[in-house]
Amino acid sequence: MSDLPGIVVTGASGRMGQMLIRAICDSGRARLAGVIERPGHDWIGQDVGTAMGGAPLGVAVTDDALDAIAHAHAVIDFTAPAATVEFAALAAQARCVHVIGTTGLTEADLARISAAARHATIVRAGNMSLGVNLLVQITRQVAAALDEDFDIEVIEAHHNQKVDAPSGTALMLGEAAAEGRGVALDRVSDRAREGITGKRERGPIGFHAIRGGDIVGEHDVLFAGQGERIVLRHVATDRAIFARGALKAALWGQGKKPGEYDMLDVLGLTGA
Repeated sequence: MSDLPGIVVTGASGRMGQMLIRAICDSGRARLAGVIERPGHDWIGQDVGTAMGGAPLGVAVTDDALDAIAHAHAVIDFTAPAATVEFAALAAQARCVHVIGTTGLTEADLARISAAARHATIVRAGNMSLGVNLLVQITRQVAAALDEDFDIEVIEAHHNQKVDAPSGTALMLGEAAAEGRGVALDRVSDRAREGITGKRERGPIGFHAIRGGDIVGEHDVLFAGQGERIVLRHVATDRAIFARGALKAALWGQGKKPGEYDMLDVLGLTGA
């Protein structure tokens, strides 16, 4: 058991944190090496299994991220941007794999992550599921095949606790569509329609965010032309798909050279 890669989970008390812990413990391919929570959290010092309402797992929750990551082979991180960039620096010091599922990262955050990737293997994706990453590839191919006579709209829906919009997955899809068309997303993104907007121009990629209830994640890419529409869709019904994907990424990253990777690399879809 001790020969298995040791993985640290950040944000242990959150929904994704707990799901990641279960996925690691049930996998038979990795061991839970540590769990991190913010200073002052009620779980600090408790066995994480007990804190989650189950049997003890022999791993205490800590707020000492430096010590936890120093003894890990990988850290899986679905937290917040400010925390993620700090974890990236620690992972770089420890030369361990850093799997990032955090969304809402700014250009400044991404620059700091890129700096950390000079010393660590970083796998970052707005969505860790196999289906979504296949959808990204298909979106790029369809956008490349169709001209601007087809308007592109990205529609996403998530639960009412999600704090960022558009979702990281929606941005992945928008980026794929823009790449397919050979344009930069920041030049064609349209995220704010309200009032008398005038007719839709050729070329923009629209984004629409729905928030409600307990929706896990739904993403549609609409290509609307004259007399026909193409709708590419992915629906997630279980957050466990994200945990399984993140674990796959953490294991895939073992032995890889420092640098920035994504789930297309993990799934062998780069260049497909």
